[in-house]
Amino acid sequence: MELLNPRNDFLFKRIFGSEENRDVLLAFLNRTFAEAGKPPLSEIILLNPYTEKDSPRDKQSILDIRARTTEGEIINVEMQLFNKYDTEKRTLFYWSKQYSGQLQEGQAYSRLKRCVTINILNYAFLPNDLYHSVFHLREDRTGIELIDDIEVHFLELPKLDEQAVSIEEGGLVNWLLFLKGADQSKWEVLTMNEPVLKKAMNTLEFLSQNLEARRQYEDRQKYLHDEASMYEAAETAARRGRAEGEAQGMAKGMAKGMAKGMAEGKAEGEAEAKKEVARKLLALNVDLSVIAEASGLSEDEIKALKPLQ
Repeated sequence: MELLNPRNDFLFKRIFGSEENRDVLLAFLNRTFAEAGKPPLSEIILLNPYTEKDSPRDKQSILDIRARTTEGEIINVEMQLFNKYDTEKRTLFYWSKQYSGQLQEGQAYSRLKRCVTINILNYAFLPNDLYHSVFHLREDRTGIELIDDIEVHFLELPKLDEQAVSIEEGGLVNWLLFLKGADQSKWEVLTMNEPVLKKAMNTLEFLSQNLEARRQYEDRQKYLHDEASMYEAAETAARRGRAEGEAQGMAKGMAKGMAKGMAEGKAEGEAEAKKEVARKLLALNVDLSVIAEASGLSEDEIKALKPLQ
């Protein structure tokens, strides 16, 4: 039977976010943090473990994975199969909710614990070639960290080149290649130094053979595809609207410019005609008061005119 796609967020939560697979999530997190130079976690507590209530047909189901460390730090892991756009703003918005949500009314800010967000993206997002990018809050020139409470990881699967990485030694790349859909013929090599990864693979195989799990998976895939089409249509409409707005703005600008130019040209022409009349009358030695009345110019303006050559 064909394997299901582990990047489906419903399936991802079944594999990494269930109580029986808490060791799978812990191993994945430790490989992620190790690559970022962070110490390993000894234990985690799942805050929203997978339950049968996480229906793929329910749009309100929360299919990200939230965990707490023994030190009280919050970790949020989200799989994003399709680009919903504004990824960076969505990330900061949900991070801020996780962070502020720790406090009850009247509690001190000192109770706030570090929050880590890990976004696994099935699309390229950042303007770099790194499959793993980590962000903190630092001063621009000195690099001094303001506070360690914010940490955001982006794991961009399309940027992971299977041919350019070493999988024999194990590490985060082995986990990401599994999520990316590595051929089963390579699974043995992927798990050689990643024994817990084998449990994730076994879970995927089991779910792929389970008819109810496959039905739920298909329901979720349909919802995700419909949602992706909606976002794409909205983005296309927004781009078209921006283009039309720019075109209309240019047209209005050109029309205003032309009208202003014509008006200014007409005014300049009329002024020059008055001066020409005054010069001719000056050449005939007509009195200044008469020239002023005939041309519409003041006597001072007439005196300033150069005579006809």
